[in-house]
Amino acid sequence: MNHFDTTFLHVDMDAFFASVEQRDHPELRGKPVVVGSPPDQRGVVAAASYEARKFGIHSAMPSRLAKQKCPDAVFVSHNLANYKAVSRQIMRIFESYTPHVQPLSIDEAFLDVTGARRLFGDGRTIAEKIRSDIFRQTQLTASVGVAPNMFLAKIASDQNKPDGLTLVPFNQAGIEAFLAPLPIGRMWGVGKVTQKKLLSLGIPTIGKLQTFDFQRLEEAIGSRSAHLFRRLAHGIDERGIGGEVDEKSISNETTFKEDVTDREHIEATYKKLIDKVAGRLRKAGFFATTLHLKIRWNDFSTITRQTRLAIPASDDITLREVGMELLEEHLRHRPVRLIGFGTSGLTETDSIDAFQLNLFDPPDTVQRDKRNRLSRTADSIKEKYGNQSLRRGSDLD
Repeated sequence: MNHFDTTFLHVDMDAFFASVEQRDHPELRGKPVVVGSPPDQRGVVAAASYEARKFGIHSAMPSRLAKQKCPDAVFVSHNLANYKAVSRQIMRIFESYTPHVQPLSIDEAFLDVTGARRLFGDGRTIAEKIRSDIFRQTQLTASVGVAPNMFLAKIASDQNKPDGLTLVPFNQAGIEAFLAPLPIGRMWGVGKVTQKKLLSLGIPTIGKLQTFDFQRLEEAIGSRSAHLFRRLAHGIDERGIGGEVDEKSISNETTFKEDVTDREHIEATYKKLIDKVAGRLRKAGFFATTLHLKIRWNDFSTITRQTRLAIPASDDITLREVGMELLEEHLRHRPVRLIGFGTSGLTETDSIDAFQLNLFDPPDTVQRDKRNRLSRTADSIKEKYGNQSLRRGSDLD
């Protein structure tokens, strides 16, 4: 199969949380809707409708600032159970076209529709069918990118939001022309620090990177990043659904309504975050290789710390053990504003073969299997009877 024989879609729901609220509450339609904490409480924006985005409001922005930017904004509390139910409905639509679906979050996913073309038509036709099915079944809109690989599909889905469909050319010249005018920040892996370096080199666009002297690029950002970015700049991405997703992460954090000094309160909140992340890992079919701790103190100074697991894991027990060690090491007697837990270096296997282990400290595979089975059993019980049907004894007051 050559470089242009595959067809991928990236489907991204439009302002998902806010759109669900506007769908379910007609009085909110056409108004600037902000899903998240009320502006009179300490918290952040979880999502904003397109009407609110016109005022510069975006996710993770402090709610108080969002209110300042748009005094007429309507703030609503999030209804995660409802969003999850709608998300499952949308995922079932995807699976009716192809078994090769890789969710990235509650409101977006990659689809490999290469094998579905014989049944449903070409990539554009499948994308149009999926968008139509989503609207018919949920009254929500989605934007879709159609491309020969995942990187290009992801970029394309953001080109004509909301309610857009973008088709990337399926030839090398067309791909490079499509990418050339885009800002360098649109590249996967280009964060704020790397973007600053690239801009200082005179690389404001992906097109400029396509022709930039490779040796200079390598000296500036390192060999590995230089090779990756050069390939992406030419639209080359050989990953498939279920391939390596090291650039992805799964995390949760919470901002306290008031600064917290009580250590037991902080630890209890942190444990709940760990369990949420572990559940999301298992649901997505991933194992984590790196765990992250985030603490924001009352003066807004923030620390992030991480530790690497010897073997990839997604079970509650392992993530709690290692995650709590990380917290114990770095938690200080200072008021805490925000606490967060995250995972990265995600892989679809917990095989030990690919990891360098201490020869004299072999892993207890029996214990590992028991922990995985226990966590999956707990997931099944919670799925059937609700999240409060199981609670740890250590979490009870």
